[in-house]
Amino acid sequence: MDTHSRSFVKALSWRATGTIDTMIISLVVTGSIKLAAAIGGTEVVTKSLLFYLHERAWLKIPYGRHKKPASSPATEAELSPVKKS
Repeated sequence: MDTHSRSFVKALSWRATGTIDTMIISLVVTGSIKLAAAIGGTEVVTKSLLFYLHERAWLKIPYGRHKKPASSPATEAELSPVKKS
């Protein structure tokens, strides 16, 4: 399971990528660098928070996860570095 800090860093790195994309699209659509920066600045905050919450929620959903096989206690022969013939 991911830690809260790992989920937060993942959210930030993803949002940096998404914000650059949003700012470029906003610049192309509006032709205004100032407006594109304002749109990008707003969405980076809201979407970072939403991604973090989404990530944490999905950690609680077991759908699509494989269960770890139950480990059996190792026998003495399996633990020994010397093979017995």
